[in-house]
Amino acid sequence: MQVSAKDPAADGVVLVTLTDPDGGPVAHWEPGAHLDLVLGEVTRQYSLCGDPGDTSSLTVGVLREPNGRGGSAYVHDKLAVGDLVEVGGPRNHFALADAPSYLFVAGGIGITPLRPMLRRVDEQATPWTLLYGGRTRASMAFADDLAAAHPDRVLLRPQDEFGILDLAAALDSAPPGTAVYCCGPEPLLQAIESACRERDHVTLHVERFAPKDVGDTENGSFEVELGRTGEVVEVAETESIIDALQRRGVEVDFSCREGTCGTCEVAVLGGTPDHRDSVLTADEQAAGDAMMICVSRSCTPRLVLDL
Repeated sequence: MQVSAKDPAADGVVLVTLTDPDGGPVAHWEPGAHLDLVLGEVTRQYSLCGDPGDTSSLTVGVLREPNGRGGSAYVHDKLAVGDLVEVGGPRNHFALADAPSYLFVAGGIGITPLRPMLRRVDEQATPWTLLYGGRTRASMAFADDLAAAHPDRVLLRPQDEFGILDLAAALDSAPPGTAVYCCGPEPLLQAIESACRERDHVTLHVERFAPKDVGDTENGSFEVELGRTGEVVEVAETESIIDALQRRGVEVDFSCREGTCGTCEVAVLGGTPDHRDSVLTADEQAAGDAMMICVSRSCTPRLVLDL
């Protein structure tokens, strides 16, 4: 796709608008979806933050990460209007579920996947509120526009003015059955996961931009059986399932290799996965019928995968 616009959205945040170089329509997407952007030697995932009804362009928001691995710096410093960018997706592992009401909680750049959700639920006239925090008001993309458009629904809480977000108050005031959608830095996600474990009247959905800490883990070797051919591949303790499959010439889709993008999801036909991803919910992991083969391993001597 071609970069048709690159505009500042907040301190350290730019919006990148992408269009078909030939003027054709862009891929359909739903709120919560992200794009893979190939940026030099790295591939990174960025949430779509525009209007799903706009068939002429796709827009992502990119925060400059001072301690990142090069993707955001490439976007901010090198990517220019007119450039062509290899794109993967859209893909969606943060889909908007039906609910009688919604509480959206954003931390900084975490507002990007939530913005299209706000548009959707507002169009559907479903009750919703947004609790939005950031380091400073100037660092919070879309904050002023959202507050002006929905003054009775949007609560802006920059940290330098209000401190950390009062998650307990927001959750306790949510009606029973509320779906909570949260995206932001890891401390926020851990805090809201902890708070929601103590409140059974809400259902939590989170999206991570970076892999969550799975603690100290030991890697053992195991076998992967390809369910479609019966071929068996040995996965050594020093390699991932993707590594082992590539070594045997088996092609699979993947992108982040961190368990955050969902590109490498594969159905599990047998065995018990050792889930180490940051995409599947606890219930989805417990079901054991799908796994991310870039980081997850096996609790059983053999896994049978739908490959």
